[in-house]
Amino acid sequence: MESQNKQIKAYLKKGNSINAIQALKDFGCFRLSARIKDLKDNGMNIQKIMMKTTEGKRIAIYFEGL
Repeated sequence: MESQNKQIKAYLKKGNSINAIQALKDFGCFRLSARIKDLKDNGMNIQKIMMKTTEGKRIAIYFEGL
């Protein structure tokens, strides 16, 4: 869990955005929202936007805020 936090933090710090599918594929993270909460609780400014897929499903995309 802690290593996932570090990996996701580094990824977001590079200006990337991430969603649950990317987190699972790239970091083996099944619970991205929990990792995002951990990072926010440790002072990281993370923003979220909701997008609709072509299939009509809503997904959260996270990125580091300004």
